[in-house]
Amino acid sequence: MSVFLSNVIGHTRGDFLKRLIMIAIPIALQNIMFSSRGLVDVLMLGQLGEAEIAAVGVASRATFVTTIMLVGVTTGGALLTAQYWGAQNKEGVRQSTALTWMVSMAMATVPVVLFLLIPHQIMSLATNSQEVIDLGAEYLFITALTMYVVSCGSSMAVGLRSIHQPGVSTFFSGIGIVSNVFFNWVLIFGNLGAPAMGIKGAALATLISGVIEIIFLYSYLYSRSHLLSFGLEEIKAVLNWPKISKFLSLSLPTTFNFLAWAAGIFTYHAIMGQSGVQGLAALSVISPIESIALSFLIGAAGAASVLIGNQLGAKKYEAVYYQSWGVLALSVATSMVIALFVMVFQHQILDMFPALTEETRAIAEKFMAILAIIIVIRSVPLTAIVGVLRAGGDVKYCLYQDIVSQWFIGIPIVAIGALVLGFPPEYVYALFVVEEIVKWFASISRMKSKKWIKNLVDA
Repeated sequence: MSVFLSNVIGHTRGDFLKRLIMIAIPIALQNIMFSSRGLVDVLMLGQLGEAEIAAVGVASRATFVTTIMLVGVTTGGALLTAQYWGAQNKEGVRQSTALTWMVSMAMATVPVVLFLLIPHQIMSLATNSQEVIDLGAEYLFITALTMYVVSCGSSMAVGLRSIHQPGVSTFFSGIGIVSNVFFNWVLIFGNLGAPAMGIKGAALATLISGVIEIIFLYSYLYSRSHLLSFGLEEIKAVLNWPKISKFLSLSLPTTFNFLAWAAGIFTYHAIMGQSGVQGLAALSVISPIESIALSFLIGAAGAASVLIGNQLGAKKYEAVYYQSWGVLALSVATSMVIALFVMVFQHQILDMFPALTEETRAIAEKFMAILAIIIVIRSVPLTAIVGVLRAGGDVKYCLYQDIVSQWFIGIPIVAIGALVLGFPPEYVYALFVVEEIVKWFASISRMKSKKWIKNLVDA
């Protein structure tokens, strides 16, 4: 054990740790900004009423499902890009970025069509309240085109992350969130002579700010002839079956993995919705808070994925194994600090939602205490799956693990607790952690096996 620990410390400290932090911070900030968009909508609409909070919460979960699907597509490209960068193959970096953009834009068409044609049916999957369904359907219809924005942004963000430049996309994400707050203020409440549009205004603000962010990002990259500013030459180069096949072998399992997981999150929301608007409203408040809290862990996992991918591309396999355990330990320590922060400041956080009734506020306070525990437990599987296993292309194992733990164990247990046994909302929320406990043991077992350590660019 002492030899193992000394190897972990020896391979993790110094330059690796420094690079991990330098990459993790921008990724964490970018995730916080992404999560803040949903939080901003909930905070501002929270001044109007609980129906608006519940509606934007459910609608945001629907867009979250599709966003995660698109992120799954781009993650497949990121795995290749990181290893091409580690192998110092710049042509491979540009081509994998071009292919990532092409496939993700094509995939975005599916949710765009669904949100435009059947928004009411999508909302009705999570709630029986007609008011919430109508409000959420308006939000989904208007924000449908943002899926193309997500594809453009995510395909470049993962590319920049893979070549150790996550700060670029983070900066432009900051522009997006600032413009989102501004347009929310204008369109939700009717400032600067604009009509007060409520939830429609929030949806328009989301769309407009997303377009602004992408225009600025791409203008910056192409005006500077950046490495990732691909053109027709790169697009033509990747339009062949061997390259597409390699990409799909990584991106399809990851996409299905992300989609199944995100659909499971939506299902959890739907189950909670059966307990009433209060439980759904409380969960809608907690969800963006949870996303922001987990952003720091996602940042560390994302940075680990980049560095481990680089090391695998450079064929430094022994270092990769010990560094993966070092990252896992750092993630657990970070989660404890975050959980403590959530517990200490829970009342101040909930004070930002004055429209919550006394009953809903009481439920949300119980949710916050449970959330602190969930954050610590989730740190291990999140880091292992996102930061380690996928970096080695072990995407099928991650897919099977997520499906089994969530759809065959977690969701059935939560459904039984809520729909059969009639548990109160806080007990139902506590059952969400069952899935993470299963992943905890499965992820650690897979890491120990070393079966995930693979070089993808020479395959």
